[in-house]
Amino acid sequence: MKRLGVLCIVIIAVYMLVLPVHGKEAFPINIAVEFTDHAAAAYIAKHKGWFEKEGLKPNFYSYVTGMSLAAALSKGDIQAAYMCLLPALNAYANAGVSIRVVAGTHKQGYGLVVNPEKVTSVKDLESPGIRIGSLQVGGPVDAVLLKTIEKYGLDRKKVLRKVQRMNPPMQIMAIKMGKLDASFSPEHWPAMAEDAGFRMLLSSKDVWPGMQGSVLIVREELIKSNPDIVKKLVEITEKTTKWIRENREEAALIMAGQLQVTGEKIFPIEAANAVAKLVITSKTVRKSMERMEYTLAVDPRSVQEGIDFAVREGYIRKTFNANDILDLRFVNAKKN
Repeated sequence: MKRLGVLCIVIIAVYMLVLPVHGKEAFPINIAVEFTDHAAAAYIAKHKGWFEKEGLKPNFYSYVTGMSLAAALSKGDIQAAYMCLLPALNAYANAGVSIRVVAGTHKQGYGLVVNPEKVTSVKDLESPGIRIGSLQVGGPVDAVLLKTIEKYGLDRKKVLRKVQRMNPPMQIMAIKMGKLDASFSPEHWPAMAEDAGFRMLLSSKDVWPGMQGSVLIVREELIKSNPDIVKKLVEITEKTTKWIRENREEAALIMAGQLQVTGEKIFPIEAANAVAKLVITSKTVRKSMERMEYTLAVDPRSVQEGIDFAVREGYIRKTFNANDILDLRFVNAKKN
């Protein structure tokens, strides 16, 4: 009986120690992601249940472009997002959204694909009748388009007046219907265009070396009120990024499933209808993901280059210092 009593005391003591951890209510957080493999760290962590394991209760919203996600940030109900850098700069500088970049997610990730029967060189983009697709002004895809014009000495007016602005799934549908000859878009869409017979003519690496692709941003108030939650988000992103680099095949397989329409919220709604008509394979995703460097590293000089370019092109109204939007303490703490 005495042994039983001691055992009961031990069990109760262990239970009391564990209870505060497991009994703590999960922290609800609204996370926005771009509907591309740029946000692989978020999608895979979601698939693996790693947010929940760290005591978070995420509610995900997927946006088919970074600019549509940036517009949604102004509504105030999104606390964190995995998004391209330039739309984040736009939200911060033009809409006055108080956000901070707390980590990177990848570098590069944009490309120009073409119909090889009509476009054999970048110079052909000037040719009459060549139909060019690109995303809306202000985002990284438009920046790659402008950088291409600049690097290859193209006639800016001649090229831009032929550009049709449409979201990536609509571009893929237009390619399949023979209505586009060239397409600027973010991965994984160029890889899908290649499946439809197009070929990659150049990537963002060719026109913007060191380009910061996407980043993890959080609202400033979340950093102030719950820095431990931000720390967890960065740690989850780091864990997933490392896993992606070490498990390429499985990562592509998971992302192929995540990038099919499975009832998730995808905005704008009309884009979701276009996505539903497309099929993506793990082989295509693998090829796409190989074109990016998945890393949490952020070079402030690269961010400043993005700011200066955005000001020059009129994407944002006034310049600011990269350190105003960067808060890399959570990433840098991992190095110390």
